[in-house]
Amino acid sequence: MNRLISPSLLSADFAHLADDLQMLNQSEADWLHIDIMDGVFVPNISFGFPVLKYVAQLTEKPLDVHLMVVHPEKFIPEVKALNAAVMNVHYEAVIHLHRVVQQIKEAGMKAGVTINPSTPVHLLSDIISEVDLVLIMSVNPGFGGQKFIEHSIEKVKQLRKMIDEQHATALIEVDGGVCQANASRLFAAGADVLVAGNAIFSAPNPTEMISTLKGH
Repeated sequence: MNRLISPSLLSADFAHLADDLQMLNQSEADWLHIDIMDGVFVPNISFGFPVLKYVAQLTEKPLDVHLMVVHPEKFIPEVKALNAAVMNVHYEAVIHLHRVVQQIKEAGMKAGVTINPSTPVHLLSDIISEVDLVLIMSVNPGFGGQKFIEHSIEKVKQLRKMIDEQHATALIEVDGGVCQANASRLFAAGADVLVAGNAIFSAPNPTEMISTLKGH
């Protein structure tokens, strides 16, 4: 089982973004998680592509790009231009999910699909063998600093069972309220990748916290 950590850029100090990115470059972080919000699918607005272009130049970590937007397929070229490793779209935001997954793969990126806390895992049964990653939101998307939804651990177990039964290869990622208190339980339930924001960037020693979350 993987034990990957993908720090969330949303929690970084934007007044010292280059410093935070350099810190992450020197850490044991595996990916860099980027939430793109449009103010429509979720209430907030986050990063635009002009800013992310510079983030992509400064980071040495693979970009894990999570689009919390309507019509995310429109942004495949922009995400690809960042040299993103993963482009992740919401099940709830895409009408023709199979088509969009194929378009992401054709662009040379790994295709991910995200489900909100109220979306059941079984709805992914027909697409699970096509995707490279599933992101389980363990808070409601759009805001940082929310409390972890405990039922998410059960959803990870359900998804792990589905992946194993279908002999699929999708990684399981979890985002929202991830911290030292639940990281080991999430990995034990079958998660491969944990997204952490506040837990890392508000820690006295962020690089040490990344190592702790990985279980080192």
